[in-house]
Amino acid sequence: MPRFAANLTMMYNEHAFPDRFAAAARDGFQAVEFLFPYEFSAAELKTQLDEHRLTQALFNAPPGDWAKGERGIASLPGREDEFRRSVDTALGYARVLGNRKLHVMAGLIAPGQPRERHREVYLKNLTYATNAAQADGITIVIEPINTRDIPGFFLNRQDDAQAICAEVGAPNLQVQFDCYHCQIVEGDLAVKLKRDMPRIGHIQIAGVPERHEPDIGELNYPYLFELIDSLGYEGWIGCEYRPRAGTSDGLGWLKPWL
Repeated sequence: MPRFAANLTMMYNEHAFPDRFAAAARDGFQAVEFLFPYEFSAAELKTQLDEHRLTQALFNAPPGDWAKGERGIASLPGREDEFRRSVDTALGYARVLGNRKLHVMAGLIAPGQPRERHREVYLKNLTYATNAAQADGITIVIEPINTRDIPGFFLNRQDDAQAICAEVGAPNLQVQFDCYHCQIVEGDLAVKLKRDMPRIGHIQIAGVPERHEPDIGELNYPYLFELIDSLGYEGWIGCEYRPRAGTSDGLGWLKPWL
């Protein structure tokens, strides 16, 4: 049976962030994820998890200056020291929160910038991150993201992400398979899930194209959920979507899977 984690960055925005844990638990979620925890102490967040008996499934390493439009630094030449510090910061949080998956965002590449240089930096940084995470039993995940939502994002395709994982060769480096992004860039999700499942470390969902609830849009999620289950995936499926209205009111799709 698929297991779902509420994404507290996108869901439950009708509540203050600390109150979203309780709201998710009331709706039957047993796990949560979010983009960045760094506005709060790890201890504060751990208290919320424990109080509401929730598992932390995933969060992201610091992405650079998000407010100024940065979307990760893992592939950015000249930012290697900052990337290493970001990984160390994220691992400190993960040790407290208990999650075993950590997403590092690749970052943006401008037109005309040398792609091979970015890729070289990306590989070296991922090697550092996986080595640093290995002692804590943490898997680093990388995510292809569509360039409609994030123009210029360095990593866009599942096959490219899989090739990067193979080249780094670390046992704790896997791909974050976001069905929403994959559908927009490539489509053919079922075939890609079958092809890549051994190296998929985390899955996320949202309706396409508006990124609302997964029962809205062009994807047949009940079919995909059953496929994911049949392929032996045992991780959490992150619900990274923007509810059309109240979060709880839009959870009718979830009821059959609780």
